[in-house]
Amino acid sequence: MQTHFTDADRQKPHIQEAERILRTCVHCGFCNATCPTYQLLGDERDGPRGRIYLMKELLESRDDDDQVTAETRLHLDRCLTCQNCETTCPSGVEYHKLLNIGRAEIERRVPRPPADRAQRYALRKMMVEPKRFQALLKLGLTFKPLVPSKLRNKMPAAPVDAGKRPDSKLHTRKMLILEGCVQPGLSPNTNAATARLLDRLHISLTPVAEAGCCGAIDFHLNAQDDGRARMRANIDAWWPHIEQGAEAIVQTASGCGAFIKEYGYMLKDDPHYAEKAKKISALAKDIVEILREEPLEALQVKETQRLAFHCPCTLQHAQKLNGAVEGVLIKLGFSLTPVQDAHLCCGSAGTYSITQPELATQLRDNKLAALEAGNPELIVTANIGCQTHLAGASRTPVRHWVEVVDAALMTH
Repeated sequence: MQTHFTDADRQKPHIQEAERILRTCVHCGFCNATCPTYQLLGDERDGPRGRIYLMKELLESRDDDDQVTAETRLHLDRCLTCQNCETTCPSGVEYHKLLNIGRAEIERRVPRPPADRAQRYALRKMMVEPKRFQALLKLGLTFKPLVPSKLRNKMPAAPVDAGKRPDSKLHTRKMLILEGCVQPGLSPNTNAATARLLDRLHISLTPVAEAGCCGAIDFHLNAQDDGRARMRANIDAWWPHIEQGAEAIVQTASGCGAFIKEYGYMLKDDPHYAEKAKKISALAKDIVEILREEPLEALQVKETQRLAFHCPCTLQHAQKLNGAVEGVLIKLGFSLTPVQDAHLCCGSAGTYSITQPELATQLRDNKLAALEAGNPELIVTANIGCQTHLAGASRTPVRHWVEVVDAALMTH
């Protein structure tokens, strides 16, 4: 793709990066064939190729060209950032990196309407602090009929028992775990089950209280500076443990894992954190990356439960771990039902199901139809956002796959 930036523009790091990405696009349109929003809306501007053109036009335009900005914002907001297009693209276009640049440019030029700003600010403040989120969740469960439906549907039916965690100092092999923002409130058993599972493999899992939100929520709601501040705070919290020999930083939410694996890229120009961020990204592991390398035959699971596995976009497209969980589950003896169009997004996409509820609901219903086609007893997934979004339809029960493995082990 040809670009027309001025020499002055090319001195700016974000324009240099945008031009690099834009020039890899060859206009082929293969990306549109697997883009969830293009399939729903049929609008070129709601597919990756069209959005790339819009961002190119935006970045090449003058700051006072409000029409370009208004149109681009509408269509970029509709993007799920699922990265399905990157899996499909034969040219290796790093679309999500260009998307981050385009979204930041829009925010810089024109503030959002007050109501939109208020919603995004509220989401950031509600979700990124676990204790605050849990307090709000408890309040919401108490007065559930009064909660707006798009939030009420994401609440668990009842508080979930997390069970007991093993001693984090028991084994010589040690790993860290990111507890997450909303997962401790919505599904507290997920990390507890992970700790019990790794304990059986003689690995101790240590939460680091000083580490907070991974930064994804702030970053993807276009508070990118706040997101980077959270990255630096987490690096500071984890670093002493890494120096003491922690093998990995385990994530049970694939959305967090995908984001932490990008710390190295997103802080590459920070002279104080670039090298540390690169190390953190290398140590970031989804729980399936740990388990598939361990002697699973020692777990002695013989399970006949029929499961449908929903592979989150952040696991299959961002982390390139498509098929990894399925492989572990089959090795452990679970029966998996076939899922058509497994590459398509369920519509959760972080806060997308709240900011774009109509599109998210259509995508969820399509995904559930595909997941339920094989009559599974249970749907399992690898990301808390997908889990709550799919469960919000109150159809087939949805859980994190690690919880199901842990439950099967407890019966053997």
